[in-house]
Amino acid sequence: MKQTYIYIRTSTEEQNPQLQLNDCISINKYGEYEVVEEKQSAWNDKDRQKFEEIRKLIKQRKIKHLICWDLDRLYRNRIKLIAFFKLCKLYGCKIHSFRQEWLEQLNDMPEPFGEMVHDMMIQIMGWMGEDDSKKKSDRIKSAVRKKEGKPTKSYKGNTWGRKGLSKNTKKEILEQHRIGKSIREIADSVWYWDKNRNEKFVSKSAVHKTLHEGDVI
Repeated sequence: MKQTYIYIRTSTEEQNPQLQLNDCISINKYGEYEVVEEKQSAWNDKDRQKFEEIRKLIKQRKIKHLICWDLDRLYRNRIKLIAFFKLCKLYGCKIHSFRQEWLEQLNDMPEPFGEMVHDMMIQIMGWMGEDDSKKKSDRIKSAVRKKEGKPTKSYKGNTWGRKGLSKNTKKEILEQHRIGKSIREIADSVWYWDKNRNEKFVSKSAVHKTLHEGDVI
């Protein structure tokens, strides 16, 4: 059984797994290898079945070298990344990364200095990965547009947030208010169909917002 594994992970259609694979192969100095490719976010651990299989093989001491294109292909979460490095160290598996060349110097550094410097650098890289991911998330959240009377959409056109009340529902709320019902009474009597075709009563905040938009409060 091959003891060197190359783990390739892509999370968007724009990423090219072949480019990652070519880079990983270029730093392989450990003989025959097995390639494991996965398309999934490094944040979503539950759906990364192939990566979990790699973890099991590491615990069985069947993998001595794990090669990745970047450490964020393994984990974007700093704590989980550090825990994974400790797991690999415990079971005799070394991690190699195309983008983090300094790992090779740490792998060859004698103890106890190697372990101290190794832990410090992994902490730093984990923080950098989390920070980069947060910045990307913030950019996506800020890249939105909203047209009058329509749901908020991302720059790719995907609808964000809850679907607004229909015109008929808003009309009924206004009519209920005109005959003297309170916001609580309106919320207890006006209902609508949600996206799953379930009957739901409007919330008090939705009633308040509708009345405000109609300039009747």
